[in-house]
Amino acid sequence: MAQAPKINRIVPLSADEAKWTELKKIEWTDQTGRNRVWEAAARKTRSKGGVDAVAIAPIIRHPSRPPSTLIILQYRPPVEAVCVEFPAGLIDEGESPEQAAVRELKEETGYEGKVVDCSPTIVSDPGLTTANMQMVTIEVNLKEGDEEPEQHLDEGEFIERRLVPLTELYDTLQELASQGYVPDIYTAFMAWGWHWGSQFCGQTTSEKL
Repeated sequence: MAQAPKINRIVPLSADEAKWTELKKIEWTDQTGRNRVWEAAARKTRSKGGVDAVAIAPIIRHPSRPPSTLIILQYRPPVEAVCVEFPAGLIDEGESPEQAAVRELKEETGYEGKVVDCSPTIVSDPGLTTANMQMVTIEVNLKEGDEEPEQHLDEGEFIERRLVPLTELYDTLQELASQGYVPDIYTAFMAWGWHWGSQFCGQTTSEKL
């Protein structure tokens, strides 16, 4: 029987126990010549390509429905909340960001599509961590009568999918936030960009697509 996730205990993590992350002490010199120290968290899994992960912005096209995107809901222990995110995942050694995005989209959502754009390497919290990623846009073309595909989740993954019209993403995130869900930075900024772009440019997202 499914149950609500919960935090049982939070304790310090020693360096020899850490499998995925590590703390780094960065000694650097600022613009005035003064020597300084910075603390940062880093992933241990960065590929030789220099990019840790991908986030995927799916564009879902259907013959009789407005252009949509796909968001996922999953519990994130560090923030003790269910987060609203785009599908995402780490890049395996030997993979390109585009290949990782196609794989992760299929694993987490079951959907398959074509890569239409890949961002430069971006960071979300450069004052805290060296972690980086690329945002990959994947276009998924559906046909009438297509059923929702089966997910291929790893053990320990619990992911809920939601298909949302692009014009409703901003309001959907606002509504979910009011219910206690926490939007992540990539999904939120994409929603805010589409929303305010349509407001200031005088076109809806559907018209642009």
